[in-house]
Amino acid sequence: MTGPESEEPQLRRAVCPGSFDPITNGHLDIIARASRLYDVVHVVVMINQSKQGLFTVDERIELIREVTAEYGNIQVEAYHGLLVDFCKQRDIPAIVKGLRAVSDFDYELQMAQMNNGLSGVETLFIPTSPTYSFLSSSLVKEVAQWGGDISHLVPGVVLEALKGRLGKS
Repeated sequence: MTGPESEEPQLRRAVCPGSFDPITNGHLDIIARASRLYDVVHVVVMINQSKQGLFTVDERIELIREVTAEYGNIQVEAYHGLLVDFCKQRDIPAIVKGLRAVSDFDYELQMAQMNNGLSGVETLFIPTSPTYSFLSSSLVKEVAQWGGDISHLVPGVVLEALKGRLGKS
């Protein structure tokens, strides 16, 4: 059979990139919202060889898989290279990014324009929920290192992983 009735419907796909060291409730907020807009959301741990992470890439992937399992349409993997190459290789037309503040927008706009110019991939900006507008993985790690309560900032499994890694009880 040929024609429109024989074609499979095109899945709406997007990517949510980041270092996710570790994944926070702010990240999850953006991923959850993207999962309602797209059929498949690729959460990609971008590998930066020049940065030493608290968690290995494999540990981050496992944590992300665990905390996003309930969504049912999340694929998690790592990638080293240009995000637009990842998108081209998998025919993903959109990047979803969370914006916490105007300062994020300045940087992310430049990246979005570069990515679009390189590959035609579009970037969708989702404003972060006010609850998480200050939140970053770096801040979470710093507060956790000094024994501060971060239980409201990360999923339980991430909290336990942080305690284990930092030797906190």
